[in-house]
Amino acid sequence: MAEAGPQYLALPSGLLELCALLGAPRDSLRGPEQVAQKKGVKSLSSLDPEVLSVFVPPFVTKEDSQPAGVNCVTLGKTRRRSFRKKRERPKAEPSKGHPGGPRGQDPEDVGIPNGVDLLALPQLCFPGGVCVASEPKEDCVHFLVLTDVCGNRTYGVVAQYYRPLHDEYCFYNGKMRWEASGLGRSAAGCFVPFAVCVVSRFPYYNALKDCLSCLLTHLKICKDFEVDNHIKDFAAKLSLIPSPPPGPLHLEADGLILINIDTGSITFSNDEDVDVPDIPLLAAQTFIQRVQSLQMHRELDLAHLCASTDLNEGRACRRVWQQRLNCQIQQITLQLLVCIFRGVKNHLNYEHRVFNSEEFLKTRAPGDQQFYKQVLDTYMFHAFLKARLSRRMDAFAQMDLCTQSEEDRIDGMLLSPRRPTVEKMASRKPSAPHGAHRRMVVSMPNLQDIAVPELPPRNSSLRKMRTEDCGGSHTVLDVPPKLTYTFKIPEIHFPLVGQCVQAFHVDCVAQLSKAMDSLAPENSVLLARYFYLRGLVQLMQGQLLGALLDFQSLYKTDMRIFPADLVQRTVKSLSAPERAQAERTPELRRLISEVVDKPEDAPKADDRVKNFELPKKHMQLDDFVKRVQESGIVKDAGIIHRLFEALTVGHQKQIDPETFKDFYNCWKEAEAEAQGVNLPFSVTEQLDKNECVYKLSSSVKTNRGVGKIAMTQKRLFLLTEGRPGYVEISTFRNIEEVRNTTVAFLLLRIPTLKIKVLSKKEVFEANLKTECDLWHLMVKEMWAGKKLADDHKDPQYVQQALTHVLLMDAVVGALQSPGAIYAASKLSYFDKMKNEMPMAVPKTTSETLKHKINPSAGETFPRAIDVLLYTPGHLDPAEKVEDAHPKLWCALNEGKVVVFDASSWTVHQHCFKVGTSKLNCMVMAEQTQVWVGSEDSVIYIINVHSMSCNKQLTDHRSSVTGLVVQDGAQAPSTVYSCSADGTVLAWNASSLQVTSRFQLPGDGLLAIRLHGGRLWCCTGNSIVVVTTAGFLHQELKIGENFKEISTSFLGFQLMPEQEQLWAACAGYDDIYVWSLQDLAQPPQRIHLQDCSRIHCMIQVKKQQIWVGGTGLSQGRSKGKIYVIDAERKTVEKELVAHTDTVNTLCSAEDRYVLSGSGRDEGKIAIWKVE
Repeated sequence: MAEAGPQYLALPSGLLELCALLGAPRDSLRGPEQVAQKKGVKSLSSLDPEVLSVFVPPFVTKEDSQPAGVNCVTLGKTRRRSFRKKRERPKAEPSKGHPGGPRGQDPEDVGIPNGVDLLALPQLCFPGGVCVASEPKEDCVHFLVLTDVCGNRTYGVVAQYYRPLHDEYCFYNGKMRWEASGLGRSAAGCFVPFAVCVVSRFPYYNALKDCLSCLLTHLKICKDFEVDNHIKDFAAKLSLIPSPPPGPLHLEADGLILINIDTGSITFSNDEDVDVPDIPLLAAQTFIQRVQSLQMHRELDLAHLCASTDLNEGRACRRVWQQRLNCQIQQITLQLLVCIFRGVKNHLNYEHRVFNSEEFLKTRAPGDQQFYKQVLDTYMFHAFLKARLSRRMDAFAQMDLCTQSEEDRIDGMLLSPRRPTVEKMASRKPSAPHGAHRRMVVSMPNLQDIAVPELPPRNSSLRKMRTEDCGGSHTVLDVPPKLTYTFKIPEIHFPLVGQCVQAFHVDCVAQLSKAMDSLAPENSVLLARYFYLRGLVQLMQGQLLGALLDFQSLYKTDMRIFPADLVQRTVKSLSAPERAQAERTPELRRLISEVVDKPEDAPKADDRVKNFELPKKHMQLDDFVKRVQESGIVKDAGIIHRLFEALTVGHQKQIDPETFKDFYNCWKEAEAEAQGVNLPFSVTEQLDKNECVYKLSSSVKTNRGVGKIAMTQKRLFLLTEGRPGYVEISTFRNIEEVRNTTVAFLLLRIPTLKIKVLSKKEVFEANLKTECDLWHLMVKEMWAGKKLADDHKDPQYVQQALTHVLLMDAVVGALQSPGAIYAASKLSYFDKMKNEMPMAVPKTTSETLKHKINPSAGETFPRAIDVLLYTPGHLDPAEKVEDAHPKLWCALNEGKVVVFDASSWTVHQHCFKVGTSKLNCMVMAEQTQVWVGSEDSVIYIINVHSMSCNKQLTDHRSSVTGLVVQDGAQAPSTVYSCSADGTVLAWNASSLQVTSRFQLPGDGLLAIRLHGGRLWCCTGNSIVVVTTAGFLHQELKIGENFKEISTSFLGFQLMPEQEQLWAACAGYDDIYVWSLQDLAQPPQRIHLQDCSRIHCMIQVKKQQIWVGGTGLSQGRSKGKIYVIDAERKTVEKELVAHTDTVNTLCSAEDRYVLSGSGRDEGKIAIWKVE
């Protein structure tokens, strides 16, 4: 058994993973030597390459580099630093050696990093073998991407160079090579290639290429026995360079080589035998057109301009051009990926992590099927699905959001299934010359940008193909290149000497600290990289606590690069005194708790991705709900419960697999029929552009002609036969009565549907025969849904009614029994509501209410709205025009945030997570950040431009309950935060540093306000007025005013204009008003009629207080809003806002007030301010 080697200083994220020298084995060169002696031979044989030497960090031992008393640990496993091929050893048999190492080499000699296969490396470095040449060839460089079975990548740069087989510099065992081998000088015309391969975890191709180019200049002139020393010295230097998390990848498009790691086969990109299917046609066409618009040839584009006479200026201009081009290529490639895979999100179920691959493939064009089938089976696509189902806001998601159409935003708010709109139908109409390409044109992004005849004939899918998937234009996004910064690493001349390495680390820390001190606080992305680098170097110095403090600073600068695994290993390596010192440091105590303790206790989340499959067993209600949600038909659990009742009428309360399959097929067939509806222009011009045809009847006879009855979300119309025409039947709003009767025809009674329309004498009649009962149910449900939508100013009622109607149709088709219509009637939810519970909306409510929106649209159940924040538009010149609209930020339970465009009330950003706990407060700071206080004691900071949350403030130790911003005349702003344990912190909004802190006595700090340069803090028992430094100025104790009943403050609001404090107390249906001049005076009382609980209050304009809570209306408990005149102290309006309590209120520039309800309803109401 081998002895344990000494511990080495292993840099956790150094630039170098491995460095290897490769070439032909010594014995195999004898043949070429003999051939080279023959004159006139130009082409020599090809040899099999092998690994000659390998160098793996670390290269300096702990004993060599550390003085006595300094603690340093190795965070990686111990391994030998290098091995060299023993040239004097006789060559083993030509069979392959041990996996992971060179032939004939003891595997204990060196530890090879995971993902690097030394058996495969020679073939990758010499794809065509070792070709001995009779003349020297130029050096060449190529690049590798090594991927293991788990998808982890390492990156290689290979530099090939030629050396003469024998020359005056080459010695072997102390003798000239030709003397040792017995060969003459004539063999000196034989040149042998060698390769130096550098493997790194980071794709720094150009930097490593430059480093290798410098190394080759030394290797060409050194003696043979000096080669290994030069390479080892070179590898040791690279291993000392700490690397921050890599930036965007640079593409390498030329000389692509495909490597099959399973078979070991190597294929060039120009090999015609490679069975790689073409990428989707429209995506490829758009990509090519965007690439053609790039400025690829700088010299040609600048040929008409004078040349620069300043060399440095010319280099700088070229560098700027290169960075801009790289950025554009990245954007184009990202647009290509979004174009190819944007439709995936429409076939995902986030709750159960299911991807319906079968339905996704049906939406792809037939010519693209082979591509998608191969991609869907790959590990990388599986990883892509995981990211989508986790709602990760990565580059793909940001590009998808950036190029999202208005229709996509609206679709995100729809409860009913998608159908082609009239506008989309019109866009796919063929012109006369292009009739042959009609089915293909359906899929095109912008018809005016693409020349149709140039595209090869390729049939589009019969299912819906989203035309905007490839973006709005073939032009390149004009994205300015990201700023790059250079940090000059101190030089190290003797990387194998411990004292020099130690001095290098000291210099690194000093220079990094100097760079950080000179950096502006708002440049947090660069600051995070400096913290990361300094933390790595401090680890190498043995300063573990200093390293942990640097890593902890990443919470405030950029959480994306937080090295959780490294921090865990570092904490486990702490000595007992170090661990005790860390526990005494608040920041480190929180870090240890978050990174080390919690992950071990918490169960691992199941991040598997399942493919949708039809059920094979009988289903009870819960399983049925899950299966329907996975299928993508409906997500709302309440609707699925009604569907379950419909499918189990007269049967045991379970559904068999055959019934589910029949229902699923009927739904999909109806969906396919709707996708194929093709209305003539004479019809589409009569409809709104966003209308969709959801249902078509069979051809029937009516009193207005023969044709098909069509149903949209807005109206019924007759699509006449013969020459297709449009006959209006009625909008759902104008229907007065719907009846199902029969009319006599000879000896038969034909079922007939009669629809009476407001302001029309003639009743519409249609002999629908067997379809009559179903259409009767559907029309009544849509009519009731439209009435509810109008009464409550909530268009979601129409969407939900549409879902009921489509489910009715599928239920009748699946059951095919006499009781099918009765079963379908179980889905007539709104029609029954209209008949059984006719409740009129109060006039004042109807006049004040403008609109309702649902942030839980697309979720399985409504979510409580905990906090609302309105932010005005055009805040920052850096914001894109389309993103500079006012926004409404909506915090739902479990740490979810949805962002609405407040100019159109459409979803701007679908749900993303900020923690997993309840969110208590939100505020905007510095016009670029939204701060969110959470029950988990963390303040999350959202970037309003990228819609990402990469910063966290973790200084509180209890639930964050309040945030307030002090905007001064000079930036930066100060943000005050409070937590339930009585802690108040003041933050510099730019640097995110705590500038002051103080502690209020007792617990239960609920809210904080800023007025007159002082902080007003509300606890359960008192309202305390303190200076910004925490000194007590005044206190209002609740016990002095309410002695008869024990109570506590629920919240308060300051009215600066009236110099008043308004407060609500638990157990009282009154608002109490104190004068700020003398809080000792008894308060005025304003009674709130029929109010059972107060939850929130805000000031609107200067004369109104809006109070939200729960109260009685028409004998039922409802969410109510009381609008109070602040001057007269009277209630002006009582608004019946929601079916559930009013949780939160916010004002939109004093023009509107927005209210959020509890989880039973989960909607936002928008109210007009008068």
